[in-house]
Amino acid sequence: MPDSAPFDIPEDGKLAHNITHFARALRRAGLPVGPGRVLVAVQAVVAAGFTDKADFYWALHAVFVNRPEQRQVFDQVFRLFWRDPRYVEHMMALLLPSIRGTQEETAAEAAARRAAEALLDGAGPDRPQPEETGADTVEIDASQTASASEQLRNLDFEQMTGAEMVQARRMLARLVLPVRPLPTRRLRADAAGRHPDWRRTLRAAIRHGGEIPRIARRNRATRWPDLVVICDISGSMSQYSRMVLHFVHAVANRQGQGWARVHAFTFGTRLTNITRHLRHRDVDAALKAAGAEAQDWQGGTRIGACLHAFNRDWSRRVLGRGAVVLLITDGLDRDDAALLGREMERLHLSARRLIWLNPLLRWEGFAPRARGIAAMLPHVDAFRAAHSIASLEALAQAVSDPSDHGEKDRLMAALRG
Repeated sequence: MPDSAPFDIPEDGKLAHNITHFARALRRAGLPVGPGRVLVAVQAVVAAGFTDKADFYWALHAVFVNRPEQRQVFDQVFRLFWRDPRYVEHMMALLLPSIRGTQEETAAEAAARRAAEALLDGAGPDRPQPEETGADTVEIDASQTASASEQLRNLDFEQMTGAEMVQARRMLARLVLPVRPLPTRRLRADAAGRHPDWRRTLRAAIRHGGEIPRIARRNRATRWPDLVVICDISGSMSQYSRMVLHFVHAVANRQGQGWARVHAFTFGTRLTNITRHLRHRDVDAALKAAGAEAQDWQGGTRIGACLHAFNRDWSRRVLGRGAVVLLITDGLDRDDAALLGREMERLHLSARRLIWLNPLLRWEGFAPRARGIAAMLPHVDAFRAAHSIASLEALAQAVSDPSDHGEKDRLMAALRG
């Protein structure tokens, strides 16, 4: 329970209404709270009493929290709603854009920003309203324009405001990355299989006195592939890396999507394995732990050296089952281009499919003029953009369709020309 001062109980307080508003804030913060739990919470507080702050906290905790990952969100919302006399100022401070990597510059704990957004419910700092221009005001008919969500899907991550970033993260959390199962050399029982299973057929014949009632059949078994994400967190990629890691966290924690395992690595000047951190169900706590593990956020870039470290230390561990590799980087590397080309070739040969996501593709006149991009491009299966929600949605086609090359063919022709 967070430390706090004793409660001041008003004589004409409306405790049931406050508990209802508190439950709404929890729901906006992501906890599955419905009307039934609100009624149970009121009854629990009546039974436990309101004179002891510990009893009040744990009575509400017992009703609204049923998973370990929900505890941090509950603690932050409870502290801001019930216990901090200046919680509005504190919430506004949490919503300021003071982000470094995936960590907050302030000492806010995980889920504090989500709690602030839930309690403020979309409110933000006061902004000056445009002055009315009287008769010269121009009215625009926007009935046929794109919806706000459609505009947000195609908006560049670097051009988003704080409120748009929050909405974009919610949309990324709902994205799926489907994948087809892989056939194996093992055979399993299948009534409609192509291969006869003589061993099971003879065992069935023995049980029926030597008669063969039917021929048992079998077919090739299937398995789900692994997904390996290698994400650039250098200064030029920091904004895009944060959004991509939100998407990777959603993929890693969504049950029944198809991937057997999801491995995640970050690199700037060194390679960092953040796989275990992304297994945390709460996205705020997961990215906070990942940011604490990777100490080279918004630093320089050594793509060739970091890929060499991956191929040397991790390639056989995570790529041995034919994994799909997502490489997220802009390719702007000042190190030896020959080393970068060799490491990319080795990574390509070890992976089942190597997909390069580059935010620089958002520019219409993009050309592979940089040495690093020219060295990497021949060794990828698909080359796609990664600057918006729509570009990440299109990633599903590149993963499921082996014939999809994205922009690789066009840029290879420009490179040869």
